[in-house]
Amino acid sequence: MKKQTRAVVIGGGVVGVSILYHLTKHKGFEDSVLLERTELTADSTWHAAGLLPLFNMSYTVGKIHKHTIDLYNALEEETGQEVSFHVMGNLRLARNKERMDEYKKYCGTANTLDVPFELISADEVKKLWPLAYVDDLVGALYHPTDGHAAPVDVTQALAKGAKNRGGEIYRQTEVVSIEQTHEGWKVGWKKTTGEEGFIECEHVISATGNYARQTAAMVGQSIPVIPVEHQYIVTDEVPELKAYREAGNPELPVLRESDAQYYLREERNGYILGPYEKGEPARFADGVPDTFGQELFPGDLERLMPHVEAAMKRVPSFASAGIKDIVNGPISYTPDGNPLVGEAFGLKNFWYAEGFSFGVTAAGGVGHYLAELIAEGDTDLDFNPISPLRFGSYAGRNYAVVKNEECYDHVFLTHFEDEERPAGRPLKTTPNYDKLKMMGACFGERYGWERPNWYAPKGVEPVDINSFRRTNYRPYVAQECETMRDKVGMMDLSGFTKFEITGTGAHEWLDSVVASRVPKGKGRSSLSYILDATGGVKHEWTITKLEDNKYYIVSGAGMERIDEDFIVRNIPTDGTVQYRNVTTQYGVLILAGPDSRKVLEKITNADVSNDAFKWLTQQTIEVGLSPDIRAMRVNFIGELGWELHHPIEYQNHIFDRIIEAGKEFDLRLVGMRAMESMRIEKSYRMQGHELTIEYTALEAGLGRFIDMNKEFEGKDALLKQQQEGLKVKMVQMEVFGLEDRDTGTNEPVFIGDVLVGRASSGAYGHRTDRAFAMCYLDTKYTDVGTELEMEILGDRFKAVVIEESPYDKNNERLRS
Repeated sequence: MKKQTRAVVIGGGVVGVSILYHLTKHKGFEDSVLLERTELTADSTWHAAGLLPLFNMSYTVGKIHKHTIDLYNALEEETGQEVSFHVMGNLRLARNKERMDEYKKYCGTANTLDVPFELISADEVKKLWPLAYVDDLVGALYHPTDGHAAPVDVTQALAKGAKNRGGEIYRQTEVVSIEQTHEGWKVGWKKTTGEEGFIECEHVISATGNYARQTAAMVGQSIPVIPVEHQYIVTDEVPELKAYREAGNPELPVLRESDAQYYLREERNGYILGPYEKGEPARFADGVPDTFGQELFPGDLERLMPHVEAAMKRVPSFASAGIKDIVNGPISYTPDGNPLVGEAFGLKNFWYAEGFSFGVTAAGGVGHYLAELIAEGDTDLDFNPISPLRFGSYAGRNYAVVKNEECYDHVFLTHFEDEERPAGRPLKTTPNYDKLKMMGACFGERYGWERPNWYAPKGVEPVDINSFRRTNYRPYVAQECETMRDKVGMMDLSGFTKFEITGTGAHEWLDSVVASRVPKGKGRSSLSYILDATGGVKHEWTITKLEDNKYYIVSGAGMERIDEDFIVRNIPTDGTVQYRNVTTQYGVLILAGPDSRKVLEKITNADVSNDAFKWLTQQTIEVGLSPDIRAMRVNFIGELGWELHHPIEYQNHIFDRIIEAGKEFDLRLVGMRAMESMRIEKSYRMQGHELTIEYTALEAGLGRFIDMNKEFEGKDALLKQQQEGLKVKMVQMEVFGLEDRDTGTNEPVFIGDVLVGRASSGAYGHRTDRAFAMCYLDTKYTDVGTELEMEILGDRFKAVVIEESPYDKNNERLRS
């Protein structure tokens, strides 16, 4: 065995082998090594059904799946190894309008990814699936390029391709230790023969499936990847199906009845039925037992019966099929269903590729993008939605068990854009949580934090009735926006990520990592961006100088571990700079609206007049009896107002004082959904929507925040882009004619039949009574006044490019 190589992949499932295959395509990584404790595919790959569903509401995951399909189409020709890729299409049935709306919403994402699809009628379903009952259907989504492959064959083809380029695979070789060294990593291994040793390498990639938590523990980490049982039934030959095929008919498309939570496909003139039933338990939360090898759990037919009965109704020939086998094996899950792919928190060149509930579907794309990131240092995929850093320490063992079981149960449930799942909640709450609940808060969750999404007035139940069209909470969100416009409102945004950066080198270090100037004056705030080498946006920080050598950084709630990971990796080690994560030490209450100054004046003795307390500044004040309040005259909604960052122990006192002082001004509590509407009216960019590494700071319209007279990561890419010109650009659009729906994310934008862009965010602007979307468009169509069409739930609507910040364009309300 080798004693040294550039990269070691741990795990011989389809994902691990795909990563090795793709690494060997990069210069310097041709001799990368894969270690597998038993045999290739021995974990979950061998018993996977091999389906390749392109349907996914995530733009990032959609790109990964599409790349996989493209790869599998070419893999057999490249390697000479059969992959048994059956392209017969995939049908997703809809029994109701709501389900059809979900498919129409997905089609927007499919358009932006260039994934072929058709929305078809029940009669067309019957033509594609003559053996199915269709009279109760309203339609279906059809993917003609979808299908299934043999997981073992795909894995062997990838392995052959990797070995052809110099990659090496060692079977029957268990990883027993992973040690970080000054030069990189030292991986300890032991063969079943008793031979043992080490491989030294620069990169380690963990693709260990059911063993993910055990592998993570070797490097002192815990990740929320825990398998859940997944069962599917394999039937004997079905006479009706056999006769259909012997008559010369093609293989039937994979059939998915989402409303009954199962898939059905052909298998040797019989069927495979794969339900996603309630009550499937998580397994191996404390590790895979040594006694568990390439084996399965006992089948539980009783748990499957509701889905079996639904399939009998849909496909009558299934009713007479004999059961040949029930396959029940572990499949990895994460709390939100997306895999964990990317560099581990605080560990240089240790990479996770874990938590794949659809590993065969994701393997090709993940291998491509992760290998590109490892070998080249950047890629055009936004990794944040699949990053291991999207979960913090709150996502422990017990949390992962209940959330992963919930995620399994939700595979076929309708995925609404504003969906909030209940398991594992509430977890992280602020001191005033119970008060907010009593005052009508309907909560959502972000990074474990409970946050009010909207407030129900008396007599209205604070419960979301989700829809892809206009919802039950829309009128109350409108009232909250109008309150902010006309009077005064208060929001709880305590989940904001918050850091303190201190030390004699604090200013110099911050100035070296952000693409703008760090504020020099005490109490000044600035919006700053950290870019990658291509000019893409990695981080958005509001930086405030509290005093000499002390800065306060604020960013979005979901960015806590992503931001901290950047700080840990980049902060000087000479002792001149220190950081503290103070996220849980400070609560944040937002007081905003034209009467916000009047309310604040009643509860503080500080001078908060416009002359004494300027926009984009910070002062430490007292509120009521509470000292040391970091009052910042900034907000994300575009109104006069303050963010009151306070020691968390004072929150109830401050909250009560604001409520009491606000009574004469009709103060109202305001939630996150109103904030989303208001920030889009101001054209404020949001991390993960407008701000990702897929678009540069110039494409995102951040030029005014970038100081090209200083050095920063990504500057060369931006200079080159300035010389060559932008190909795409962020614009604000107004959409007309919407009556029963609103704009959202990933809505495609057309001129005629030509796709020219997509919406990164959308919302109805209740203060302006207009519908808006923030869009990335081909620069040929970005002039103000350009008329295009936006497709929303399958229908086209007039969409016009307008000037940014349609609400209070000159920031007069903010500055007043």
